[in-house]
Amino acid sequence: MMSLNKRILLSATGVLLIFIVGIALALDRAFYDSARMGVQDKMLARLLMLMGDAEVDANGRLEMPTNLLDTEFSRPDSSTYAFIINHKNRMAWRSSSALNKRLPKFKPRLLDKGVKHFSQIVIDGTSHFIYRYGVAWTTESGRYPLTFNVITDTTLFDAQIERYREDLWGWLGVMALLLLITQMLVLRWGLQPMRRVSTELTAIESGKQENVIGDYPSELKLLTDSINSLINHERKQQKRYRNALADLAHSLKTPLAVLHGAVALRQEESDEKTVREQIERMDNIIQYQLRRAATAGSSPGMRPVMVYPIADRIVKTVSKAYQDKNPEVTIAIDHTISLRIDEGDLMELLGNLIDNAFKWCHQQIVLSAEHNHEHIIIQVKDDGPGIPQNEITRILERGVRADQSIPGYGIGLAIVRDIIQVYGGDLSIEQNFPEGACITIYLNAK
Repeated sequence: MMSLNKRILLSATGVLLIFIVGIALALDRAFYDSARMGVQDKMLARLLMLMGDAEVDANGRLEMPTNLLDTEFSRPDSSTYAFIINHKNRMAWRSSSALNKRLPKFKPRLLDKGVKHFSQIVIDGTSHFIYRYGVAWTTESGRYPLTFNVITDTTLFDAQIERYREDLWGWLGVMALLLLITQMLVLRWGLQPMRRVSTELTAIESGKQENVIGDYPSELKLLTDSINSLINHERKQQKRYRNALADLAHSLKTPLAVLHGAVALRQEESDEKTVREQIERMDNIIQYQLRRAATAGSSPGMRPVMVYPIADRIVKTVSKAYQDKNPEVTIAIDHTISLRIDEGDLMELLGNLIDNAFKWCHQQIVLSAEHNHEHIIIQVKDDGPGIPQNEITRILERGVRADQSIPGYGIGLAIVRDIIQVYGGDLSIEQNFPEGACITIYLNAK
């Protein structure tokens, strides 16, 4: 795929060229119209001077002096000439400059008084301008209409237009080149942060640095922050896998040693009981470490998950396993409360808490959630025997392994504690008066 720099440069160059061509065409048209208007005004002035030289006698005969005010009409080699049509639609006079010239191949006709007509015609393959003006000459014997006609070829006009176009396109070409060079420099400066990001990502990939550390514009800040967040998330995930494997290896040492000793002693009754206990213990350890390693953790772009539907689904599922108890379950969770958490992690979190509540309760369970400033607070209360204070302290210790789980609670609370730690939350356990346990979870709302 074409590079971003090349795409922007090509598109900007295309827009610039279209703009330059548009300006050139507009200026060319404006100058052409202005020059044509200048020719028209000049021909009108000559026509008015010709009218000033003309005289009509009482019999309607046109009289023109030999020495006209406008000498262009007297020179045979002049590019401008004139003729006059009388009231009989005949040529009453033609200038000296028209003697060796062909007149337009159209039937002469009179124009009404005050009517002006300017146009461009072709005579013998050459383009000419013609200006016609109709007048009504009044004498003692009556009114005599006349039409004055002035013709000039377009040689000078065309040369002027051609010279202007050469200058116009020349200067616009120079301007376009300068603008393209400036544009390239501006794009190079503007895209410099993108090249720095690419360089830093290459350095991260090769292991020369750990994160994107440069200071970038606000448009790229979100991107670089997301990249750093993603990199940190992946590193934390890898670290969890390594720690889980290390803890798994450490935790299996003791059960394996017990099994090895039981096999060495060959005491059948005690061997069977010991082996069963150690196998169950090893199974719990493996399940705990696998779930711990599989915790997704927060990552960029994670979608919010609604809490109520997950909690309601888990309660309905767990209640089927404890139909003999059939406790009263109250779900006090607003339907709008959501968390940026992996759905599987949320189900694991609530599933363990709700399962423990069903296991230890007598008749009542309360599940609630509320939004408090920057945190979502989730509470699970039951009316069971509760958790001894000394065990609460040990549960809340960081680094407690599955092989040190609280008797009777399996690995559930250990998993809950680890998931909360991964998401930067907090866990507290209190007595639920008059009896039972109250487990409170604090998770970030954003």
